[in-house]
Amino acid sequence: MRAEHVVAGVAFVEHPEVVRQFVRFSIVGVVGFGVDTAILYALVGAFALNLYTARVGSFLGAASVTWALNRAWTFRQSAVPAAHRQWLAFVAVNSVGALINYSAYAVLIGTVPLTQRWPVIAIGVGSLSGLTFNFLLSRLVVFKRPQA
Repeated sequence: MRAEHVVAGVAFVEHPEVVRQFVRFSIVGVVGFGVDTAILYALVGAFALNLYTARVGSFLGAASVTWALNRAWTFRQSAVPAAHRQWLAFVAVNSVGALINYSAYAVLIGTVPLTQRWPVIAIGVGSLSGLTFNFLLSRLVVFKRPQA
């Protein structure tokens, strides 16, 4: 296996299924980005929450939507434990990516005035920051295939 074939510890060239899953995971992530953004703006607008507090709610909403889509589409061949247990595992293992995501978001909101006017920019940077971690943890822990 050559080094250029390895992305985030996964040999993509040798495993086209992993590539398909990563593409689907990324598409689901775009949907999650939209949900995250919509909920954030709604919480700020309707409840006058600050941009930091509102992001906690928007993350949980986006995580729930992306878990459901990944369960139904991206990793549909995986073992299917009880939904509530899998959702908890998804939120737990993706907390690593969420911490990276939120940290990038908070740094931008706190230091770049443009992102205070347009928080969608900080949400996007945060989302991209956590993508690889979330994919690997989701694939290897939450949606692992049943043993043959």
